[in-house]
Amino acid sequence: MSPSGHHLRAIVGRGDFRRLLGTRLTSQFSDGIFQAGLAGSVLFNPDRQTDPLAVALGFAVLLLPYSLVGPFAGVLLDRWSRRNVLVVANLVRPALVPLVAVMVWQGREDGLFMLLALIAIGVNRFFLSGLSASLRHVSEVEHLATANSLSTTAGSVVFSLGIGAAVGIQTLAGADNHGYAIVSLFSVVGYLLSSALATGFARGQLGPDAAELTTRSTVADVARGLVLGCRHLLERRGAGEVLLATAAHRLLFGVLLIATLLLFRNYFTSDGFFRAGAAGLGQTIAASAAGAFIAAAITPWAIRTLTPRIWVTVLLAAAAVVEILLGAPYTIPALLGAVLLVGLAAQGVKIVADTTLQAECDDEFQGRVFSVYDMLFNVSLVIGLMIGAVTLPDTGKSYAVLAAVSVGYAAVAAWYAWASARWHHGHPSPLEPVHTGGAAR
Repeated sequence: MSPSGHHLRAIVGRGDFRRLLGTRLTSQFSDGIFQAGLAGSVLFNPDRQTDPLAVALGFAVLLLPYSLVGPFAGVLLDRWSRRNVLVVANLVRPALVPLVAVMVWQGREDGLFMLLALIAIGVNRFFLSGLSASLRHVSEVEHLATANSLSTTAGSVVFSLGIGAAVGIQTLAGADNHGYAIVSLFSVVGYLLSSALATGFARGQLGPDAAELTTRSTVADVARGLVLGCRHLLERRGAGEVLLATAAHRLLFGVLLIATLLLFRNYFTSDGFFRAGAAGLGQTIAASAAGAFIAAAITPWAIRTLTPRIWVTVLLAAAAVVEILLGAPYTIPALLGAVLLVGLAAQGVKIVADTTLQAECDDEFQGRVFSVYDMLFNVSLVIGLMIGAVTLPDTGKSYAVLAAVSVGYAAVAAWYAWASARWHHGHPSPLEPVHTGGAAR
């Protein structure tokens, strides 16, 4: 049996792992439904005239606040029963969702609406952090990599399925305020089921345990730790460079994201299988998910064969080419092909970035480094969205912006190839293949 198969059988054989995975999947399925209803009400409702800047500001309001306070959530997760966090988080959201749904039904998009949506999504991020912190309590250390891979991939899949379910519900309920409100309400079922599954754990089963409690941090410690994490990345330039490449990719991806949203809302028209509006957005999500699956399948092989830094360079350069060849026609089929391939590149770069940070950064800095990573990940996306908002027309179609994004990907690929080669020449990565007699093992 292959090592991967051994690890997979070991984690799936544990009942507590399966229960935690079920807690994740039921909740993330509902996340897909709720966020699709929320996004649809703002972006695709024909009664609302949402311009690009309003779309970008909406993303900023929903992403930036938690990106800034998210690292401090670990302080609470190191003090509270994580089992209780999972249970309560999925009871809070069913209390918030109906309030949001009522406001969607009424067509409100004022400050209170954004605040409630922000709290609901912030609770979700807190919930996901609790899942990550709990995973080590339902899996042996040697199986953690496989457990993380299975959990996050399965979570992404059911999130996409939730979006697909929302599109189906919206088709029956109608593409108006009332329809999107009904879509949002369906998410309550999954949240309650997730909470019920989490109650099956004993109060202290998911931690924090005694060892974790003795090392818990204050809020001030977390702030200082983020500074130290940045310094550590400067010392581990290989990890820092791939992190910067990932941030640059997210910025360019943000421009593409808002362009895609505007194209499906204001430019494309449905043609047979290929749909505009919210249904078309569902198709792009499916295409992106397919690309991510392909990346998950081939990236481990590519890392072993090409080395991580060469694979990242190839992915970024490929994204530059894809944007011109498949983006310029401005047709739905071509765009879906571009979304699939850019999704492959995005997931491939992320896998390499995650693995590089884990391999090259000291264990004592892992949490702080990934906190910096999370903030850069979201902040870069919002900056890209803002750039797209002020440079794109309402239709989302702009050859100049498309060319600039393509040149941007090419420039990032060239910079990363040069910078990573300089650093790794004297500092070989632990992920680099071992060479014996000129042949890579």
